[in-house]
Amino acid sequence: MRDVVIIGIGETEFGELWDKSLREIGIEAGLKALQDAGVRGDEVERMYIGNMSAGKLIDQEHIAPLIADYAGLSNIPSTRVESGGASGGMALSEAYKTVASGMDDIVVVGGAEKMTDVGEEEAKKILSSTADQEWETVFGATFDSLYAMMARYHMDEYGTTREQLAEVAVKNHSNASKNPSAQFPRETTKEFVIGAPIVSDPLGMFDCAPLSDGGAALVLCPAERADEFDGEPIEIVSMGEGGDTMAVHEREDIGTMKATQRAAKKAYERAGITAKDIDFAEVHDNFTITEILAIEDLGFFDKGEGGLATEEGRTKLNSEISINTSGGLKAKGRPVGAVGISQAVEAVQQLREDAGERQVDNPEYGLTHNIGGTGASAVVHIYRRWS
Repeated sequence: MRDVVIIGIGETEFGELWDKSLREIGIEAGLKALQDAGVRGDEVERMYIGNMSAGKLIDQEHIAPLIADYAGLSNIPSTRVESGGASGGMALSEAYKTVASGMDDIVVVGGAEKMTDVGEEEAKKILSSTADQEWETVFGATFDSLYAMMARYHMDEYGTTREQLAEVAVKNHSNASKNPSAQFPRETTKEFVIGAPIVSDPLGMFDCAPLSDGGAALVLCPAERADEFDGEPIEIVSMGEGGDTMAVHEREDIGTMKATQRAAKKAYERAGITAKDIDFAEVHDNFTITEILAIEDLGFFDKGEGGLATEEGRTKLNSEISINTSGGLKAKGRPVGAVGISQAVEAVQQLREDAGERQVDNPEYGLTHNIGGTGASAVVHIYRRWS
């Protein structure tokens, strides 16, 4: 297996991009990544696109060749990867494996989603389809209520408080206020988060990530060729994937995401490091409870301590471990198919020390964590500077 580096990054702003189509979003992110890498279009050999549900959201299937065509890359194989909320992260894994195996050298991987072309209720229904339709949503369970059950369980089992959930949103909005790509680049307060209307008890409006449009892209190549291109290379040290039951009720412990634990174990073992070596992490936070579960299941804190660690400020920028420096899904935005790629863009910016006001001090290792549905799939990547 060859060492693999990211040599180019690009992303659009996240938000309600009324004046841009999905293809325009994908092309914008991809062209920025190619420009950053100093790679010509005719040098690209393959493309992967992470996308959850273009068929339902914009009535367009087969979107990878569509974006490739309009980007002037219609001559290369292009593949869409779908894994619910983990679509972007899984697309990155496929691109990584392609380069590491020696099958191709120059691979573009992107993620894009256009979620605001349908109404809010329809978009939430589409998101809920990543849970178990036959045994959960058909009986009225929504995506929000399934995560609310996890939150309530965690509160009852470990003493996690409503205030601790709110602190996740406060921290991530603070980080997003320093991110020019963020959908909500402004700070908030614990009192405001707690006082927001309830969506599904105990989760309120400000415990939930928004519906978003946006795209992100990366250019990958073997490390041995990194010097041929312009972009400062960042190594993908390792990756791990994990799975679990689709239905939440089938799990032995709904306060733990086994898919995350399995993916993290593989990633740490392949990298030859532990959770203690990670300086910053972009973790999946479609709800505030999801971040608390993630920082426990990734091994940063013991089970049940994620809420308290957040409340004590141990996950703030340049604290014990910097979590979601980008603002996370909660405040940067949640264009579902783009999330996993956008997380990698943030990792590259941090390791290049090009993250501006949200820069982590002297980072060595970064991690990204992307989950699908209510945790049936998970993928973890670990990064460091290439030398």
